[in-house]
Amino acid sequence: MDFSLSDTERDIRDWVRNFVQRELIPLEPEVLRRERAGERGLTKEEQRELQEKARKAGFWGVQTPEEYGGMGLGAVMAALIEIELGRTFVPFRFGGYADNILYHANEEQKKRYLIPTIEGERKSCFAITEPGAGSDAKNIRTTAHLDGDEWVINGEKTFITGGIDADFAMVFAVTDKEKGANGGVTCFLVDRDMGWTSEPIDIMGEWDRQPAALVFDNVRVPKENVLGEVGQGFALAMQWIGRGRYLLPARALGGCMRLVEMGIDYAKTRETFGKPIAERQAIQWMLADSAVEIEALRWLVLQAAWQVDQGMDSRHAQSMAKLYGGVRANEIVDRILQLHGGMGYTRELPIERWYRDLRLLRIFEGTDEIQRRTIARNLLKGHASVNGVLG
Repeated sequence: MDFSLSDTERDIRDWVRNFVQRELIPLEPEVLRRERAGERGLTKEEQRELQEKARKAGFWGVQTPEEYGGMGLGAVMAALIEIELGRTFVPFRFGGYADNILYHANEEQKKRYLIPTIEGERKSCFAITEPGAGSDAKNIRTTAHLDGDEWVINGEKTFITGGIDADFAMVFAVTDKEKGANGGVTCFLVDRDMGWTSEPIDIMGEWDRQPAALVFDNVRVPKENVLGEVGQGFALAMQWIGRGRYLLPARALGGCMRLVEMGIDYAKTRETFGKPIAERQAIQWMLADSAVEIEALRWLVLQAAWQVDQGMDSRHAQSMAKLYGGVRANEIVDRILQLHGGMGYTRELPIERWYRDLRLLRIFEGTDEIQRRTIARNLLKGHASVNGVLG
């Protein structure tokens, strides 16, 4: 078996690594200062400027199909890019991206929503989670009923990422209570100026992760704003949720690598009782355990991405990568914080920032418990085996 990267993969990986080192990491002190002051780490203008700088170098729309001006890269390459971006906590993502389910839009909807989103002229949010429907997405209660040529939406969504800045939402509502998730949920493209409102939800993370509560009070939506087909929204929702769970632990992996590098450097210079703490067995074991876990996570992520590229059903592998990544990333950042002692607990270093960020990985887009449930079901039903892809 050949585990080496191709020349193209290595070149793209190296370009992103250099971009992170040259353009993003130098921004870290200012990002920390702003966040301590309750401000955004990067302004929208700064984010856009960085994206345009990357675009001039040909880096735009990592997984966006070439017909829409993107790079059309595969899953393994996308994972390698996320790993490199994860080496910094600066809240950046490359431009030229749109939610995967927007590609189900008809031609008119693509002109109004998909293309402007790819170009960065519009911003969307995915609105399915509700106060009583988080992991149990089938339990949504937001409703939509047809009134002439318009659908009328009523309900509340919560913990919606991007809900503060979005100018349109992909809203999932029950259109047939009898059928429910089995043909009774529809997805609507709902512009903010159609009447929905949003309020920020305070969290332990920073601005780039801040979710919102969305309220729909008799919001009227034209019939032509149905995304896909009436009643087929739940399938779209599951497609969005499962679009790339391997990318979440991939970015966490990059963070863990950087954190352990910080731990190694600190251990070599910090002295106690006349010796560098790097000579203490307790510290050595922290670093050794972290290195083993990083290597295991690397291969879980890349295997899941490889399965996507091969056209295989990768849901089981992605669940394993996300579960392992969430648990181990939190253990690694905790070790590195402990290794730095009191300084690790301060906001002078970015460790506590990562500590808060990585905690979210165990909750959003499928909690640890949901991943375990999925993995166990697959094993018990014979859909997956502990023998893995080697059989």
